[in-house]
Amino acid sequence: MTRTPPHDEAAERAVIGSALLAPNLVADLSDIVQPEDFYRPAHTELWRILVGLHAAGAPGDPIAVAAHLAVAGSLRRLGGVPYLHTLVAAVPATANARHYARIVAEQARRREVAVLGDRLVQLASSNADTHDVLAAGRALLTTAPSPAWPTPIPLTARTAPRPFPVYALPGWLAEMVGAVAEFTQTPPDLAGCIALAVLSTAAGGRAEVEIRGSWREPANLFTVVVLPPGSRKSAVFTALIRPLLAAEAALIERTRPAIVEAELALRVAAKAADRAANAAAAATDTAGRDRLLAEAAAAAMTAESIIVPPLPRLIADDVTSEQAASLLAEQGGRLAVLSPEGGIFATLAGRYSGAPNLEVFLKGHAGDMLRVDRRSRPAEHVDRPALTLGLAVQPEVLRDIAQMPGFRGKGLLARILFSVPENTVGRRRVGADPIPGAVADAYAENLSVLVLDLADRPEPVVLPLTAEANERMLAIERDVEPRLAPSGSWAQIVDWASKYAGAIARIAGLVHLGERGPYGAISAETFDRAATLGAYFADHALAAFDDMGADPVVDDARHVLSWIERTQTERFTKRDLFSALSRGRFRKAADLDPALNLLTGHGYLAAAPMPESRGAGRAPSPAWRVHPKVIRPAGTVKPISAGRVS
Repeated sequence: MTRTPPHDEAAERAVIGSALLAPNLVADLSDIVQPEDFYRPAHTELWRILVGLHAAGAPGDPIAVAAHLAVAGSLRRLGGVPYLHTLVAAVPATANARHYARIVAEQARRREVAVLGDRLVQLASSNADTHDVLAAGRALLTTAPSPAWPTPIPLTARTAPRPFPVYALPGWLAEMVGAVAEFTQTPPDLAGCIALAVLSTAAGGRAEVEIRGSWREPANLFTVVVLPPGSRKSAVFTALIRPLLAAEAALIERTRPAIVEAELALRVAAKAADRAANAAAAATDTAGRDRLLAEAAAAAMTAESIIVPPLPRLIADDVTSEQAASLLAEQGGRLAVLSPEGGIFATLAGRYSGAPNLEVFLKGHAGDMLRVDRRSRPAEHVDRPALTLGLAVQPEVLRDIAQMPGFRGKGLLARILFSVPENTVGRRRVGADPIPGAVADAYAENLSVLVLDLADRPEPVVLPLTAEANERMLAIERDVEPRLAPSGSWAQIVDWASKYAGAIARIAGLVHLGERGPYGAISAETFDRAATLGAYFADHALAAFDDMGADPVVDDARHVLSWIERTQTERFTKRDLFSALSRGRFRKAADLDPALNLLTGHGYLAAAPMPESRGAGRAPSPAWRVHPKVIRPAGTVKPISAGRVS
């Protein structure tokens, strides 16, 4: 009886259908499954075509594939357009495509074993000498292809987020971001996100984006970059914020004459009010006292109506919620908290007050009216508070804030644009080129012009979207909505994703301000670049929220992987690993076991044979081999690049 060779047709259909639905998966899946791994010849040919189209940079969706097959004359032979749609309909979930591919590859290995078994049976059934049969059988087993080491299974469903699209920024800002990233040898994500926060600070609540005539978004952002210690965060902040401080100094100098004049007028008015009050107090007749009281009251009201402008302030560092509220009221509703540390989160959680106070930051992002109570003065209202947040925090801080009361439940985390870039420590080029003077000068000049132009505007300038840009906005809203469903791809970040479209509008407003100033409407081209930045932040939000909810064992496993990648280790012992990492999170060698077991189970590591113990000395330490895909071979280190600059 002829047996059907091992295969799984449902898995084969799911792999090809997933690739048709999401052509960007082809690169990952082709690492797991080869065309000859498919049992059905039609599937073999279809997979070879999909891989070829992907390699050529051509579209791989069902329409494009059908057109390609029609030109090649093989469309009908492979089942026609209906079969392509059958393949697409056979996909339970594209998120599981790698799992389906591993099933196909495993069935192919089983077929190889079956073929080898048939050959051994034929050999054993022959009339050859027994010794010759055994020798030939051993030769077959020796030359049999060893199974390839399967591609490691990701520790979580997260994929590597996309790089920061520097080219989407205004030209003068993109040039500065690229130069800072090159000079400091830091990921462009860090400089790019802080640059957006700097633009938001310059806008200072003096600009709003108008969508479809009735929906307005203030042009201020909260950005948080996640990088480990030693990543030169302070150097990047210094390079980007120093010109902002210079613009603040220019504002102070411009405001100082008005401050001196108001202070003088207040002193004169106060003295006049005092004299009027004294005259009223000295009056002896009733009629004269009433008149003098009225004059004294008028003089006092005149003195009280004189407002001495405060010294302009654009930036604060580690402030409490109460201090932030006072500064917002004092500065006409504008303030930025920019810091290379994340101490502000502990402050918000109640480090000093004992209770979390998020209202100022929630309303400062949304632009909702804020009431500021003062001890020595009447309460004040800030109609349109515009708070900017630009921070760089360590991964531990990111996980800490997820546990802080109210941070997610009240919506603070949903307002933050997160960035989780690749760590460049250990791969930085020594002696990188300094920031060109012309680039730094252009950055400082454009920033100063924007700050000074917007600072004195009593009302925010309204930046409407053009009709075409409004259509782009509608397309984004339509695309996002199904992702928010319980089974959607953004279900785990629905709170963040619900603000996604508004965040893109805010970014579009800042890009427009950086290029055209507070004039005109936001074009579709500008909006498209903002959408590119928005897609970047969506990828990184998934990574950030994944980290915030990470299992401690998964986090330990990532820490071990980071050491392997950094040291390019192909084989190591448990003793080696503990010696390298014992100063950090692993206090004893046994603490490594859960992480090592997880990495072994996911295919990143494989146990290596242990040498035999010799004598009564110390027992050999367990050893592991590292999957080749984990190690970046020497000479293939990715350069730190800022991307294309427009």
